[in-house]
Amino acid sequence: MADNPSALILTRVRLGAGGPLARVRVAAGRITHVVPEPDAGSGVEVGGGRQLDLDGRVLLPGLWDAHVHLAEWASARHRLDLAGTGSARAVADLVRERAGAADGSVLYGYGFRDGLWADAPHKALLDAVVPDRPVALVSADLHAAWLNSACLALVGRGDHPTGLIREHEAHEVLSALPAAPVEVVDGWIEEACRAAAARGVSGVIDFQFGDTVGDWERRSAGFRPAVRVSAAVYPSYLDAAIKRGLRTGDPVGADGGLVRVGPLKLFTDGSLNTRTALCRDPYPGLEGTDGAHGIEETAPDELVRLMRHAAAHGIEPAVHAIGDRANTVALDAFEAVRCRGRIEHAQLLSPQDLPRFAQLGVTAGVQPRHATDDRDVADRHWAGRTERAFPYGDLLAAGARLEFGSDAPVSPLDPWLAIASAVSRTDDERPAWHPEQRLSVPDALVAAARGRRLIRVGDPADLVVVDADPLGADPETLRAMPVHATMTNGRWSHGPY
Repeated sequence: MADNPSALILTRVRLGAGGPLARVRVAAGRITHVVPEPDAGSGVEVGGGRQLDLDGRVLLPGLWDAHVHLAEWASARHRLDLAGTGSARAVADLVRERAGAADGSVLYGYGFRDGLWADAPHKALLDAVVPDRPVALVSADLHAAWLNSACLALVGRGDHPTGLIREHEAHEVLSALPAAPVEVVDGWIEEACRAAAARGVSGVIDFQFGDTVGDWERRSAGFRPAVRVSAAVYPSYLDAAIKRGLRTGDPVGADGGLVRVGPLKLFTDGSLNTRTALCRDPYPGLEGTDGAHGIEETAPDELVRLMRHAAAHGIEPAVHAIGDRANTVALDAFEAVRCRGRIEHAQLLSPQDLPRFAQLGVTAGVQPRHATDDRDVADRHWAGRTERAFPYGDLLAAGARLEFGSDAPVSPLDPWLAIASAVSRTDDERPAWHPEQRLSVPDALVAAARGRRLIRVGDPADLVVVDADPLGADPETLRAMPVHATMTNGRWSHGPY
């Protein structure tokens, strides 16, 4: 084979966790040869190209974050960080410290979790510390917003009794607030994509609210993202996508196929932290109230109608379902429509629903970091049911396909945090939470790579090179995994090359 100056041969690289030394040739965005290293000097043809000695480092399939809100994540990196605050008062104190002068601009914060607080978020708390500048604080799960009176007046909700707004109303309020200029947000997103590549990410599914496909068509004309992007479609944009003939997996934009049409995002319920996930059993303390079992975001008949309409035109559904009742509704809809697709989160499952994922061919898009972040909230609000909460081991044993994500900014966009949480079921000094649901390192790596277990000839050259072997790594090493380099579509997207 003639030398190809654009081809690259990776030498002395270990094939996968615990794998043997090999040479891997990449050309035109594909893996063209995989040859065990002892055979490389024995007449086995690997083709021409520039050689790069990786000195025994581990080569893995490129990792994916299969559930992100990229604009939210990119923006959150520039907002007041509320993670770790233990009370509404603590949040108000932090806001007071960071508020600065009342210049009319909105002070944005992100990351509060009120599910275990002894005191309740209220506009009066914020008014007392920042009376004149609008303040908008977004909960860690993106399902609630906490506003002061100045901000409520700004969006025409001055008569709201508490300033704590949940679910659809929260999304409406946040959408009505002044946004950073498009070019600023796009710059933040480009930066966030590079940061993702630095953690070994070669692709994401972007579930950002809005016209995600149209936004990515615009961005791709301005910059080449460091990761592949599968851009979700929301119901209000579904008919427009169908009219254009767009199908899940179709390339869009001007970046050579890095941006593609993703799934249709639908909702069955809310979230655990807001006690709006739809459950069979009531939430403790809410018995007898209208919201005792959570909320139904989309009626089952409407869910089936939307899924059938999308699937008939080649757009696969991704259905948000957190509570056990919501997951049954979602699986029933997939059974009625008989289409490919995903259930996002699958946090609380009825035992009889576990085998249905494999039977129906439905992917479980899960976020293992949520299991460790929300273990205390689950113990309180799903008391007596947590043996079937975040049941990754049971799903895998039942034959389900798992794909890991972060739900960033709910959790950081870092697949190694998901891998470590899935393997250890703890992220602090406490023992594993429901250790029976732990995954092995190889299984966690597969779920983090969207099902890719091996590095095979013909596969896209989406690869990550790491300095430590995940197979022998402890949880701390997994979380902080040193990523040497990342390749997306045959090009280095991170590293010294």
